[in-house]
Amino acid sequence: MDNANLKPSLEGGLEKPTRHIIDWKNPDFLNEEKYEEELRRVADACHGCRRCVSLCNSFPTLFDLIDESETFEVDGVSYNDFDSVVDHCYLCDLCFMTKCPYVPPHEWEIDFPHLMLRGKAIKNSKKKISFRDKVLASTDMLGKMFSRYFVSTFVNFFNNNKVFRKLLEKFGVHRNAKLPKFVSKTAKQLNLTNQSNTSKFKVAIFTTCYHNFNEPGVIKDFYDILKHNDVTVEMITDDNCCGMPKLELGNIEEVGKMMEKNLPKFKKFTDLGYLIIAPIPSCVLMYKQELPLLFPDNQDLLKVSKSFRDPFEFLNMLNNEGILKTDFNTELGNISYQVACHQRVQNFGMLTKKILELVPGTTVNAIERCSGHDGTYGVKLETHDIAIKIARPITKSFKDANFDSFTSDCSLAAHHIENSLGNIQEPEHPISLIKKAYGIRA
Repeated sequence: MDNANLKPSLEGGLEKPTRHIIDWKNPDFLNEEKYEEELRRVADACHGCRRCVSLCNSFPTLFDLIDESETFEVDGVSYNDFDSVVDHCYLCDLCFMTKCPYVPPHEWEIDFPHLMLRGKAIKNSKKKISFRDKVLASTDMLGKMFSRYFVSTFVNFFNNNKVFRKLLEKFGVHRNAKLPKFVSKTAKQLNLTNQSNTSKFKVAIFTTCYHNFNEPGVIKDFYDILKHNDVTVEMITDDNCCGMPKLELGNIEEVGKMMEKNLPKFKKFTDLGYLIIAPIPSCVLMYKQELPLLFPDNQDLLKVSKSFRDPFEFLNMLNNEGILKTDFNTELGNISYQVACHQRVQNFGMLTKKILELVPGTTVNAIERCSGHDGTYGVKLETHDIAIKIARPITKSFKDANFDSFTSDCSLAAHHIENSLGNIQEPEHPISLIKKAYGIRA
């Protein structure tokens, strides 16, 4: 045998993971025989490795199925039993980005999250998505229904009523899960705009459905920070959800429709040189990574994708240019900070921590662990307790740190951690903390 022609093993190599295009329009994508073949191949590799066992409940579920089977191997697990593994995956991507030694360019080419997405797409194609899950993933619909004058007050009251929550639990929403509060005046109704002739940067804010309907104060705080730094700011007011909740249900066609509605709204800003910034890491990740992998031939999408930034990625850009104002006049003290999964996998480093620590008298205790919330996973009856368990290492770290405030770039994760902490204190968004440090009045 000619050893010179052997392909060298890439296991343990230093090359960065390579993400392949998701060929979801290929008929084989929904072919269950081919899917099962790939599922068992990947499960066998995971069974022999088990490095990801602490990340989420997908892996303990998979390993329990194998260990409790008659053969103690993957071939002893029935195909239908793998559904539970798929259901526990919330596409955080941490296994691919931080743990798995077999991701591309390794010859085994394992991409566990995108395999789970394929399983979700098959489930969606067979119309196995529950009515509850469809409702919870319809964020724009819920926001428009409940963010109305009087209606929001009514909904917020009942969401905190123990008797009503017991009734809601019959719908599949855990009685102890923290539900978002709705507002009667959304972020888009604030009509925020600022023109500057001194900065080369222009920002269009994608409010996201959550911060538009539930916490518009964070949008106002970010606007005030940008205005303080003389950045031109516009608000995108005619957009819809990024599609991440629908993606987690495997409804890729609906994700595409939502993207097509957004692209003209976004492109008119990118054509004018604006960067698009969203305060939810998942929404940024959708346009930076997930949508381009799903729709690689859409040139408008690729252009818009390049313009997307995380808020603290942008503030760090200003800092690197030497134009971020550091006239902070309020110390922030000891901050406990959960690094959101969908921010971590963007691979730009811990920039939120870096910017917060520019504030004098501020220390940030960062923990890179998943909160377990995932938008809907943390509120569902069957997974809420698991989500709280996943958050325990974070809450233990926070309690040991004796924090003055705690935070996460993902507001939903922060409120889930708040719940796990016993609701002893409300979180403050990192953006709101920076505004506080500047001493900008509301």
